[in-house]
Amino acid sequence: MRAGLLFAAGLGLAGCGSLIPQAGSGAAPGTPSQAARAPARPATPIASAPQSYAPRAEDVRCLADLGASGARFDPLPDTYAAPGCNKLGTVQLMALAGDRAPLSVSNLGPVRCATAKAFGDWARFGVDRAARQLLGSPVARIETMGSYACRNVAGTERRSAHARAEAIDVSGFVLADGRRIVLKRDWHGGDAATREFLRVVHKSACKRFGTVLGPEYNAAHADHFHLEGSGGATFCR
Repeated sequence: MRAGLLFAAGLGLAGCGSLIPQAGSGAAPGTPSQAARAPARPATPIASAPQSYAPRAEDVRCLADLGASGARFDPLPDTYAAPGCNKLGTVQLMALAGDRAPLSVSNLGPVRCATAKAFGDWARFGVDRAARQLLGSPVARIETMGSYACRNVAGTERRSAHARAEAIDVSGFVLADGRRIVLKRDWHGGDAATREFLRVVHKSACKRFGTVLGPEYNAAHADHFHLEGSGGATFCR
């Protein structure tokens, strides 16, 4: 019941008129998606649910902020998969706002709203602007290795932030001019401008996410940036 109410509330917030239409949809900028335009319907009561819950205030605020940022997304219902594994207050991101055009994202699953907001801000103000200044082309797509996964931190019994949908692994960037930048190849092997771009966006990520891990951290992160949480890095490597 709680999930249904949050989902219905989120759909209303996602349709604030600031969402970016999918490429080729024919919709005018600022036109909400079909899902966002649909009126919210009362959730069907679930017999096993002992009582109803109001949507969490922080999730309501975050969905409003994410919509105002220009991101295109769908709110998702709360789910629990296993001890320590859940998707609470998550969204499915379809596109992020750039300065001049929407930025698409690939291979991205459910993401906690606060992490999605940090990701959208980093994509626009950190990645897209750095690409235009250093590489002469805006970013068209950010490539990821996923977000939610019910698993532990490698080599430990501690749940990963991925198990709570609070982390995104970014593996590369595709520029509007067709160039593709891949961390595994270009962190050390790219030309000077590409290497500088990757280091600038890594440093920028440290201002927006709680934990940032990259190729300088260990071999397991040689091919991606691990971006976790929000609010400015407490650990950045």
